[in-house]
Amino acid sequence: MNEPFILAVNYQGTQHEFKSRFERWGYTHRIAVLIDEMTYTFEPDEESNYRVLSQGSSTDVEISLLKAIAEKLSQLSV
Repeated sequence: MNEPFILAVNYQGTQHEFKSRFERWGYTHRIAVLIDEMTYTFEPDEESNYRVLSQGSSTDVEISLLKAIAEKLSQLSV
């Protein structure tokens, strides 16, 4: 069951909204986030923090933006 939603993230003093979707993966889940026409997949780690999975040529997106999204996802799951 994939459920779309808008993820609002405050990054560098500006509010950004990203199209996202929840994806069930067996006993866990992943969250796909669309950033500049490229999908980045986040999954929870052992401490319930989120990490982004490798996406090939992800050099166009700043690492700090990916960290901000991961932090926001962690806040939503608490």
